[in-house]
Amino acid sequence: MSADPVLLTVAGRELTITNPDKVFFPTRGDTKLDLINFYCAVSEPLMRAMFDRPVLLQRFPNGTTGASFFQKRIPDSAPDWLQTSVMSTPNGTESNALVIADLAHVIWAVNLGCLGFHSWPIRANHPEATDELRIDLDPGPGTSFAMARETAHETRRLFDELGMTSYIKTTGNRGLHVYVRLLPRWDSFAVRAGAVAVARELERRRPELITAAWWKEERGARIFIDFNQNAPHKTVFAPWSVRSRDHAPVSCPFPWGELDTIDPNALTIATVPQRLIERGDPWGPMDDSPNSLEPLLELVAAQQAQGLLDAPWPPQYPKMAGEPPRVSPSRAKKAGGQ
Repeated sequence: MSADPVLLTVAGRELTITNPDKVFFPTRGDTKLDLINFYCAVSEPLMRAMFDRPVLLQRFPNGTTGASFFQKRIPDSAPDWLQTSVMSTPNGTESNALVIADLAHVIWAVNLGCLGFHSWPIRANHPEATDELRIDLDPGPGTSFAMARETAHETRRLFDELGMTSYIKTTGNRGLHVYVRLLPRWDSFAVRAGAVAVARELERRRPELITAAWWKEERGARIFIDFNQNAPHKTVFAPWSVRSRDHAPVSCPFPWGELDTIDPNALTIATVPQRLIERGDPWGPMDDSPNSLEPLLELVAAQQAQGLLDAPWPPQYPKMAGEPPRVSPSRAKKAGGQ
């Protein structure tokens, strides 16, 4: 038998939490209410990072061992106080996405079985501007977390040289995310171009460790800088969000000084709240000094002057101006030999 609903007052709103004892993480035994308590415990840094951002919900109605699905559209049965924003997919389909206007919006989604959130790099009140550059260090087959760490060091060195302040977090899985807060002056096309330039420059510096190759067959056992995570309409797993893995890991911001010792698997809903109490929010200053994108746009121009075309886009996007043929090298070679 499920426990009776629990009434919570969050951000001045009364929420009814249904099935609060439903187990979301069977290995640990953590319940829906445990997850809600976690988000309440990290509410201050969570809201700094997520306030006014539209989010994509990944719902697990029966916990991590059950089926899951992504939800962009907020149901008609949602409370009338819920804030939403019209977001588009690459093919132009529009939907009303949840906006994290306050903690009540987070808890409302968790009550529906949303474990973590995938956020857009925009603010709903200024959707034309992308205010986050997100460098996804993607460890593919044959790579290790130690390689991701080393790639993160190289990424920070590059941003330091460019006079740009960067921040880092775990992904809650095998990789790392490096974020740069931007002045709200550039659209997602410009920010993606900057990410492509970062990936190519890092590959140039450390070709044995890092790759900017979009096609998997060209990457080898290297850390891929997934520049297309900055493409228009793309979301990234949000800071302080909880992954759907057995031990309930958190995508946790941490100071650069901990990069060589951080253990992503130790950052869970059981440990992160106390860590936050003891060490504070390492991303606290992020909004104080947003960065210009101009240093990266200058790097883009320099690479274009060397004859580099745009990098390939994901298949769901229309063909872009300046993009090379969207076909894998092996297929292109096969077609050319016929």
